[in-house]
Amino acid sequence: MEKIDIIKTIKDGCTLGIKNFLPLLLLVVLYVLTVWIPYLNVGTTIGLYKAIIAIGKGEKVDPVSIFDKANFAYFGDYFLLTGLTVVGTCAAFAFAFVPAIILGIAWMFATYFLVDKGVSALKALRLSYKATLGEKWRIFAIEVLCGLAICIVCCVLALIPKVGGVLVFLAGLVLAAIMIAVVSVMYNHFSKKADELISQVD
Repeated sequence: MEKIDIIKTIKDGCTLGIKNFLPLLLLVVLYVLTVWIPYLNVGTTIGLYKAIIAIGKGEKVDPVSIFDKANFAYFGDYFLLTGLTVVGTCAAFAFAFVPAIILGIAWMFATYFLVDKGVSALKALRLSYKATLGEKWRIFAIEVLCGLAICIVCCVLALIPKVGGVLVFLAGLVLAAIMIAVVSVMYNHFSKKADELISQVD
């Protein structure tokens, strides 16, 4: 399978983000409004992962789906996966900063695999690690380029007198919606690689 194309992924993500702009924007707004509410924020976070998966598959996004009670079915596995990720990343920090960054990139799709593929927390980590082999620097490049673009836009808007702060906030919501689309395009690529890995085991 071909490796992920950096520029094409960003372009496709932006196109997908514009195409699904309103539901994505509403999704971001609902998440921001509820992320501080204990317990509910777990369900909405899992719902956000499910929404990103759906977008990558070309499905329509229902922003209200982040409140679906079915999201809590992953409650225990989600925290188990989170715990394993934190412990593993902290251990990597003991060998300096770089290994932790690499491991963070290698495991970034684990939660998506947990929710989408119905695998265990440990297998989700293994799948993510194997699926991203040889492509970590590409993922890093996509994240850096998107991060720089966001910083530039926000810095320019912040310079506008009086309304700069408001514009930065609004732009942040818009850019967050587009970033969700970019991640969904990335996930779609690595989801296919994961399916190949699963089929090889079976």
